[in-house]
Amino acid sequence: MPRVELFDVVGSTMDEAHALASDGAQAGTVVLADSQSSGRGRNGKRWSSPPRGVWMTLIERPPDPSALDVLSLRIGLAAARALDAFAAEPVRVKWPNDLYVESAKLAGVLVEARWRGDRLDWVAIGLGVNLDQPPDQAAAVLEPGTSRVDVICALLPELRGSAAMSGPLTQDEMDEYAARDLARGRVCTEPVRGRVVGIAPTGELLVELADSVARVRTGSLVLQSSNESD
Repeated sequence: MPRVELFDVVGSTMDEAHALASDGAQAGTVVLADSQSSGRGRNGKRWSSPPRGVWMTLIERPPDPSALDVLSLRIGLAAARALDAFAAEPVRVKWPNDLYVESAKLAGVLVEARWRGDRLDWVAIGLGVNLDQPPDQAAAVLEPGTSRVDVICALLPELRGSAAMSGPLTQDEMDEYAARDLARGRVCTEPVRGRVVGIAPTGELLVELADSVARVRTGSLVLQSSNESD
């Protein structure tokens, strides 16, 4: 049976999830912590994880390895959908793994896969959501009085459903992403300089250059600030 592992303080829910999965934990197992001392995001970046946030990792064993290419985007959409009920404004998505309310970051997604030879063994899906303002950064938070249990109960069915999907993003997902896309139409300076025109169904960021459209698979998206000239 899938289980829930609860911690007051843990280094990283991702690390705990990987350890559980390597010992055979079933798909659907969840690791939750009140706070993390070594929470991390993409590329090893530190993720501030004080008490009164949602710091969780879900273990899944997806049947379709090809869906990994879009899993972070798919999970971000699912989380945005669930978090809308607790946010002051509709939750926006920023390629490849961030959630925003207006211009401030609300949550982040981290997906790490583990393989046994050429077979996908498991995926750890990490999600961190700010309920209260972190002490060391400006961030978006959910509405005052939001219950952490209510947020987790809203998130889990959406996350599990997304992790079970196969193939590239569907047209419905593409339409929803376009409606929530924080970057669409804005100038970016990284991973290339140009104007963001959206994403591909296979997960690449699409950036309009002077004479072509770049399809970017990796890197971080840095948007030009609104007070800079295009």
